[in-house]
Amino acid sequence: MRANRLREKLDAGEPTLGTHILSCWPTLVELIGAAGGHYDYVEFVAEYAPFTMHDLDNLGRAFELAGIGGMIKIEQGEYIHQAMRAIGSGFQSVLFADIRTVEDARTAVAAVRAETPGNRRGLGLTGVGMRRDVGTNREGGSPAYVKSLDDVVIAIMVEKKECVDNLDAILAVPGIDMVQFGGSDYSMSIGQTGNRAHPDVMKAEAKTIETALKLGIHPRIEIAEPEQAARYIEMGVRHFCIGWDATILSNFWKTRGATMQELLAAPPPKAAKRGGKKAKAGDLYR
Repeated sequence: MRANRLREKLDAGEPTLGTHILSCWPTLVELIGAAGGHYDYVEFVAEYAPFTMHDLDNLGRAFELAGIGGMIKIEQGEYIHQAMRAIGSGFQSVLFADIRTVEDARTAVAAVRAETPGNRRGLGLTGVGMRRDVGTNREGGSPAYVKSLDDVVIAIMVEKKECVDNLDAILAVPGIDMVQFGGSDYSMSIGQTGNRAHPDVMKAEAKTIETALKLGIHPRIEIAEPEQAARYIEMGVRHFCIGWDATILSNFWKTRGATMQELLAAPPPKAAKRGGKKAKAGDLYR
């Protein structure tokens, strides 16, 4: 079984850095893995993107080839099925969206862990999987398989008012490793849609970070630029996920396209008068 880089760094108390992709083109994973070794994992934001089971397998191969971890973000209502299939494809961490209750948190943990007594990190519902993570049946049901499920990193989104109101009880569920505050969803859930800077949203974010740190759970923050990390680092945050492929491309096309249109709209410079000798055949290629 492949070592879980994110789990190892969390257990060692080391900081981690990831980045997001919405495209399931495996070459993007290879490019991120070749970017100087700066990233510990790639989060495939499956909650917002179309994909097939074959795409998950191909991403799993890319994670292994690039020597990088894979996280998948899963939407509500698909916790058990998508977590099981993603892990079977080679993903080693799962981010569960729309957690509201203690029962939701328990379902998330159970969707990942093995159904066997003695789990170190929570009780599970997952049985023997004959998928590519075990060589398509070569290690399924082995002690190494159970340990690999135990090592999968479980992260949850704290993004609903109900979740924030019951945060201590939810984070007390055994097996949760990381939490991510979702300001966009939270602002919507309190009737302040789009107002992520509202005092109640900021207060909920601070509560999420402080409660997680108090309970020994790792808070993670999503940012677009490195300079946005400073205030979170001061709060004790050591885990970040930076950038989205779609946003990076959108910004490039918008800004570079606008610059090119300005250049093309400007009056062309007057052609310099030719003087001296007559042009010869082939001069244009010299």
